[in-house]
Amino acid sequence: MLDFLRLNNRHKTFEPLVTDMHCHLLPGVDDGSRSLQETIECLKALAAVGFQKVCMTPHFQANYPNDENDIQKRFDELKKILASINDASLPEVVAISGEYRFDTRFARHPGVDKVLPLPGKRLLCEFSLHFNDFMPHDIFAAYIKDGYTLILAHPERYPYLGLHSDEVAKMKEMGILFQVNILSLDGFYGETALEKGFQYIESGLTEYLGTDTHNLRYAAALKEAAANKQVKKILKKHTFLNASLFD
Repeated sequence: MLDFLRLNNRHKTFEPLVTDMHCHLLPGVDDGSRSLQETIECLKALAAVGFQKVCMTPHFQANYPNDENDIQKRFDELKKILASINDASLPEVVAISGEYRFDTRFARHPGVDKVLPLPGKRLLCEFSLHFNDFMPHDIFAAYIKDGYTLILAHPERYPYLGLHSDEVAKMKEMGILFQVNILSLDGFYGETALEKGFQYIESGLTEYLGTDTHNLRYAAALKEAAANKQVKKILKKHTFLNASLFD
């Protein structure tokens, strides 16, 4: 058994969040989990650091042209398998949603093409980490007009946003919510993402935290983040909206 599954209650740091609303643990559909066994071990790791519920969010982008109906079918099959295992160390896998990349190749249209939102028509979206000047204002506006609330995944990881605070302000004016990656707060993605992650939280710009867990390497890093004093301080000082997602 992997060491991170031996955590005691001292490091159930993320218990107040209740739900991890961003992870790539549906096996074999993107750059996340490659097998059922890896998914199970990662889910146990999430429970070990305090998460009681998990929503899976596979990529929907040009590199991973997933189909919503196929993803739903795969998720339903996974749910049956997990139910048959009946393992108390697993969190409740409550839903399937998606992480949608808004870029020049994004071809879906609100009201026409199916998407897999979070409850309350909340839609998790992202950019390419390497974009320089493309901001999908038209895509934002179209989904907002159709009644969606957009959640931008890991804003702290986009170098362009870090250099253009006006774009951050514009997104917040549009009502776009921010989800910071927990692992950013422990330096997993480097110093800049760490600094920006804390900045976006401390300045009141962040509504959600997510693990963005892809595999066992992320799961092991999450154990380290759960023991990080600064991360624990953030959880005590700030309130996030994760817990109310699946009330």
